[in-house]
Amino acid sequence: MEEYMKNGGIKVGVTMRNDDKTVMRVRTGADLLIESILASGTDTIFGYPGGAVLPIYDALYGGKLKHVLTRHEQGAVHAAEGFARVSGKPGVVIVTSGPGATNVVTGLMDAMMDSLPLVVFTGQVASGFIGTDAFQEADVLGITAPTTKHSFQIKRASDIPRIVKEAFHIATTGRPGPVVVDIPKDLAGQVVEQVPDEEMNLPGYRVKDDLDIDLLQVKRLGEALSASERPVILAGAGVVHAKASELLLEVAEKFNVPVVNTLLGLGSFPADHPLFLGMGGMHGTYAANVAITECDLLVNFGARFDDRLTGNLAKFAPNAKVAHVDIDPSELGKNVKTDIPVEGDAKAVLNSLLMGSYPSPDTEDWRKLTAKNKMAYPLQYKIEDNQILPQQMVEWLHDYTKGEAIVVTDVGQHQMWAAQYYSFTKPNRFVTSGGLGTMGFGFPAAIGAQIAEPEKKVVAVLGDGGFQMTLQELAVVKERNLPLKVVILNNEVLGMVRQWQEAFYEERYSESLIPVQPDFVKLAESYGIKGVRVESEQEARQVLAETMTNNEPIVIDCRVKKLENVYPMVAPGKGLNEMLGVKA
Repeated sequence: MEEYMKNGGIKVGVTMRNDDKTVMRVRTGADLLIESILASGTDTIFGYPGGAVLPIYDALYGGKLKHVLTRHEQGAVHAAEGFARVSGKPGVVIVTSGPGATNVVTGLMDAMMDSLPLVVFTGQVASGFIGTDAFQEADVLGITAPTTKHSFQIKRASDIPRIVKEAFHIATTGRPGPVVVDIPKDLAGQVVEQVPDEEMNLPGYRVKDDLDIDLLQVKRLGEALSASERPVILAGAGVVHAKASELLLEVAEKFNVPVVNTLLGLGSFPADHPLFLGMGGMHGTYAANVAITECDLLVNFGARFDDRLTGNLAKFAPNAKVAHVDIDPSELGKNVKTDIPVEGDAKAVLNSLLMGSYPSPDTEDWRKLTAKNKMAYPLQYKIEDNQILPQQMVEWLHDYTKGEAIVVTDVGQHQMWAAQYYSFTKPNRFVTSGGLGTMGFGFPAAIGAQIAEPEKKVVAVLGDGGFQMTLQELAVVKERNLPLKVVILNNEVLGMVRQWQEAFYEERYSESLIPVQPDFVKLAESYGIKGVRVESEQEARQVLAETMTNNEPIVIDCRVKKLENVYPMVAPGKGLNEMLGVKA
């Protein structure tokens, strides 16, 4: 019996019969693509269809691959980032040509800076029209080259299995990152009779084995730890990516070293441990930033020495010998002079330190000093009558989720408050945009995180500004009945912009106030999702008690103090120990 597509043509990828005679098995480039994605171990993809990818979406129809239809391509790529960050698996995206492809560029750059593995398939106009300024044509390779580890364009349909395999390999090995595969429409629809069984061909791509580390450099690091009197460990996202949190804890305890986290490293070391000093950097704790300034040995595991972490480079760890462990050799010595560079996987290096016979240093006085600073200068805020402070709401969230939620943030003041006050004790519980600082990231990333971990509590902590950039993804929450909790810390301003204008521009609030907003409760209800507004502590606690334990989605519009600032704060050009807003 013949099978037909809706347009009357032969349905691809099936054996066709006519008068009980086998005709042929028709396979197209699109079929090979879907098969190759499944062969990578991926079962979930995010995307948005369009003309150039119709053959691919037809091949998807009724298949094993689960597709999440977001309401914007930017939503798709950020959801894939959230999925990747929480699951450890690559996030996969399919979008159409032209504007579909250009709409994912922000997410590609975001993933590139935060080392998240993505494989993004973009549609392209038919091969014969490339370079003619055809309808919805874009130079995807040229546009994405600076925002990816690598970009491919398919030249032959039979190459698809090999290139897909190469794309996943590049995205997930070494320092993870995004890869783009551009697929002309005619090749996606082209019938393929033979597929060569080709091995990957990546002559310019070399990845060291995880266990292949320079043992001499590790020995120098171990000896430096043993000889130090005021050591500090700086732990970044590389520890999380390497699944090395337990080893980090063992090394810190073996050498009695205080630990500081970067923003993306939060959760790699338990926040309730006596050796933990908090987050370092522009909005880091007093104890963390002073420890970095006064240490004699700074050991960086898996973090970039970016400007938000270091402050004024001339004043950064001025008396310290610096050791840097990173899987990406290009980061070693890039921003901060490094005395002991160690190229390698954080897990392998930490394990080697544990296996070595390095005596523990005498750090008792140093630990007492850092503990004293932690006690004397805690994170703090001044409680206001009849107003919810954003810091309070984050603390209440921690209480009502028992500190076990996956917290996903957008970018701005609320991001810093979540980082400061939620107290993460486990890895893969904090998802945020670090390097690029992408507003609009948080809500779709939370959707991706919830899809990756359907049984876990996921809370999206958002600002009212960032939420409005991607709020159309509420449709996905309703469509899939995701139990996602959305908490908007609504101060009716672009909070971080306003804070900088207050501090450095004489309170000239140029275009940072948002006097007109949607009614977020009615907005949620228009999508069939429960919405609620809270304006007092009693209302907030009641709503959190009722909603954080159920499996229903909700949008909580929490009205917080409008002019609250994030402190501590290191102003531009200042050293980490020159913090604003620190009070004993």
